[in-house]
Amino acid sequence: MGGEWGQSVICPESAQEWTQVGQDLLDMDLGAITKYSALHAKPNGLILQYGTAGFRTKAEHLDHVMFRMGLLAVLRSKQTKSTIGVMVTASHNPEEDNGVKLVDPLGEMLAPSWEEHATCLANAEEQDMQRVLIDISEKEAVNLQQDAFVVIGRDTRPSSEKLSQSVIDGVTVLGGQFHDYGLLTTPQLHYMVYCRNTGGRYGKATIEGYYQKLSKAFVELTKQASCSGDEYRSLKVDCANGIGALKLREMEHYFSQGLSVQLFNDGSKGKLNHLCGADFVKSHQKPPQGMEIKSNERCCSFDGDADRIVYYYHDADGHFHLIDGDKIATLISSFLKELLVEIGESLNIGVVQTAYANGSSTRYLEEVMKVPVYCTKTGVKHLHHKAQEFDIGVYFEANGHGTALFSTAVEMKIKQSAEQLEDKKRKAAKMLENIIDLFNQAAGDAISDMLVIEAILALKGLTVQQWDALYTDLPNRQLKVQVADRRVISTTNAERQAVTPPGLQEAINDLVKKYKLSRAFVRPSGTEDVVRVYAEADSQESADHLAHEVSLAVFQLAGGIGERPQPGF
Repeated sequence: MGGEWGQSVICPESAQEWTQVGQDLLDMDLGAITKYSALHAKPNGLILQYGTAGFRTKAEHLDHVMFRMGLLAVLRSKQTKSTIGVMVTASHNPEEDNGVKLVDPLGEMLAPSWEEHATCLANAEEQDMQRVLIDISEKEAVNLQQDAFVVIGRDTRPSSEKLSQSVIDGVTVLGGQFHDYGLLTTPQLHYMVYCRNTGGRYGKATIEGYYQKLSKAFVELTKQASCSGDEYRSLKVDCANGIGALKLREMEHYFSQGLSVQLFNDGSKGKLNHLCGADFVKSHQKPPQGMEIKSNERCCSFDGDADRIVYYYHDADGHFHLIDGDKIATLISSFLKELLVEIGESLNIGVVQTAYANGSSTRYLEEVMKVPVYCTKTGVKHLHHKAQEFDIGVYFEANGHGTALFSTAVEMKIKQSAEQLEDKKRKAAKMLENIIDLFNQAAGDAISDMLVIEAILALKGLTVQQWDALYTDLPNRQLKVQVADRRVISTTNAERQAVTPPGLQEAINDLVKKYKLSRAFVRPSGTEDVVRVYAEADSQESADHLAHEVSLAVFQLAGGIGERPQPGF
């Protein structure tokens, strides 16, 4: 989230100023908090908002936020009686940015009510800090006598080490215990938090524990693949000049008998996320700089903190083909469905998408694979939450962020089947058991997803082109329209229909009727005063026309500013 300069945020006053909570905080030495807070002073008038990605802005504006998130993590830990994670990263943002997000007890994103506390605390003026801390503690009934434990991870940005030290200052001044994991991918920190709060049931909360759990499952799976042939088992990986390169290099010898990886943009010379990484490849529809691709070679890109992945290849004619999150979800859910059929288990499996998922993927899943598809609002937390409703829930955003979740009952059932069933059924159950171990169920994880995809391609004997050919994406176009105030647009039905302004949805409906296999929707941006437009149709020309016409409707009906949207791209 970018920072804005302006009015300070007024957080609600607490009902009674000095209650027991206030007394407990006094006991914790408010003097020390005040003293340390002054060392991490807030720039005057800077306002930040905790969003889906936590806080993100220029690194030089974040010192006070880091210190305060250390404080908040201690309060959240005391309240949940669990280990809480703090990750210092700005993911796919430019190198000069940084950010921070908190990780809740089961490796999930911070609860919405605590996102509000985070925003409040980050924006409080120095003299209000004590009051805001007391206010949060009272509202959330935090027992300040409770022990607190916080784990911290960071990416490879030049600013990350110093900023994570500011987090540690915040944790220690409130008397919290901590473990600093140092350099980690974002999903690895989510994994550590999950392991620590399940008493090791999910895995060992060390980097070796992570490498061993995933690699053991991967090697077991690839042993079951009938097809050998060396050229088939090698993969080119663009690491976005980020943390993914360091961690993949540390890990590769654990799984090298099943896959050889060639690393590009490994951080030795290029800038983080500059002309490389999953976000660049997806939005520019071309390979990253610094990677030579021969025809039909399998390639993939991580983003800067390794929680997203996309695949791609060049065909014999040199055309670039992108395989995004929709196609990844299709490969994974189809494979899981086939294994369940093989084992003879009728578990409910669901795929969760957003409105941005290509219509062809939805059609293929529902009509060919007979897998139910559900649509949620944009944002990982909505997808993750919905996926938890199924025995097996698979979710991916088109940008390549996603994973699969398995209920505890399913995990136990499959373990049993792997021990008790006969021959073919047993083999399928064993495969599913390993696939479950290979997924990082705490968060979307590029390394884990890469190994899952590689294992499935090997087991099914699929080339990258055959995977790509499962279905053909409908041509689509995304545009942005500048408006005076994005709040004039409100939506329903998982953001697929506009409720306000009046007349807009009717206008979109009429435009959509003009084109074959078409749909379009608009939604306000979460971060800036623009409205995002998405359109798809049976040809690129039709998709482009539809997107332009919808943009005009938005401009006219939702208070567009600046130049009217022009046709042509």
